[in-house]
Amino acid sequence: MASTTTYNVAKRRKREGKTNYKKRLTLLLSHKPRLVVRKSNKNYTVQVIEYQKEGDRVLVSATSKELAALGYKGHCGNSKAAYLVGYLAGKRALKNKVESAVLDMGMVSAVLGSVAFAALRGAVDAGLDVPHNEEILPAAESFSEVDAVKKKIS
Repeated sequence: MASTTTYNVAKRRKREGKTNYKKRLTLLLSHKPRLVVRKSNKNYTVQVIEYQKEGDRVLVSATSKELAALGYKGHCGNSKAAYLVGYLAGKRALKNKVESAVLDMGMVSAVLGSVAFAALRGAVDAGLDVPHNEEILPAAESFSEVDAVKKKIS
């Protein structure tokens, strides 16, 4: 009978396909807050999160459910809603003296012009400094319809 095991069980979140620990470590080594973009079936959440040893601390949060109170009448699961949520989170981050962040998309694939990058464009348009390539962002003309809501946020 064997006295030791040679098989190590992977961490639960890795087994479930929820966390890529190698990508997370590279984001944490930057020592900057993370701009976290997450999508559910009908909503978007954008948070600015800071790493601490006891656990991550959320500095700023914005969801697409908050847009209805600002006068947005569209669906909360499209790219325009993602842009507005990113813009709202960017403005809130600047009020809390967070000037720069690193994009954290989680397990979402990076596709040019995707809704995750629409949220990034919103945060960058709000004034948050996030390193990115201009080619990945969706066109600014596609968000011209939401200028009235942007003015309410500002």
